[in-house]
Amino acid sequence: MLEQPAKGYRAGVDPVLMASAVQAQAGQSVLELGCGAGAAILCLATRVAGLHLHAVEVQARYANLCRANAASNGFDAQIWTADVGALPHDLTALTFDHVIANPPYLDRKSGKHSELPDRDIAFGGDTDTKIWIETATRRLKPKGWLTLIHKADRLPELMRAMDERLGSLSVIPITGREGRSADRIIVHARKGGRTPFKLHAPVSLHVGPTHLTDGEDYRPEIAAILRTGAAFPFPD
Repeated sequence: MLEQPAKGYRAGVDPVLMASAVQAQAGQSVLELGCGAGAAILCLATRVAGLHLHAVEVQARYANLCRANAASNGFDAQIWTADVGALPHDLTALTFDHVIANPPYLDRKSGKHSELPDRDIAFGGDTDTKIWIETATRRLKPKGWLTLIHKADRLPELMRAMDERLGSLSVIPITGREGRSADRIIVHARKGGRTPFKLHAPVSLHVGPTHLTDGEDYRPEIAAILRTGAAFPFPD
């Protein structure tokens, strides 16, 4: 159960999809950058028991919500109120098996500003993509995994922000329906990874090329993620 504001930024399916794609195991540590009210990290913690949870959120209102949501769901999580580009010393002293992030989607150079400040920060933000990737890279343990979800058209920017410390890059395109262009991507990269780049087959969220009737028409694998906390169905 996730408490979110009645007005302002609220999580949709993207953080849930990202959480389902994190291949974490019990006993490992996870840091989420930009956690909002906690949708991604708490979905991950629900699916994989025994994780050591940390998260960073720049907006105090949402950081407090994340703390409350973690407590109400019975999770012990350390939530830091800080900017991704200026983490507190106690956090920079730690490294993690997994870093996850759902960075702001809108490009400040071309996107419009929202009239609601919290939505504006969540969707646009003031922190450059390079800083998100640099912060994530520094906080990963050797052989640790970075998992991101982002807009598909931001993939070149994400790849330019990564340097030789990150490898084993794989990209899963996400499309609303079969035959449509991808509008989201899930990205995995490993610190110190050396396997070749892999572009997976697209994963569509809904059944069929068009919406034919009223009601939900998620593909069974996607419905299982959203309704029962299943793991992501990785394509070949």
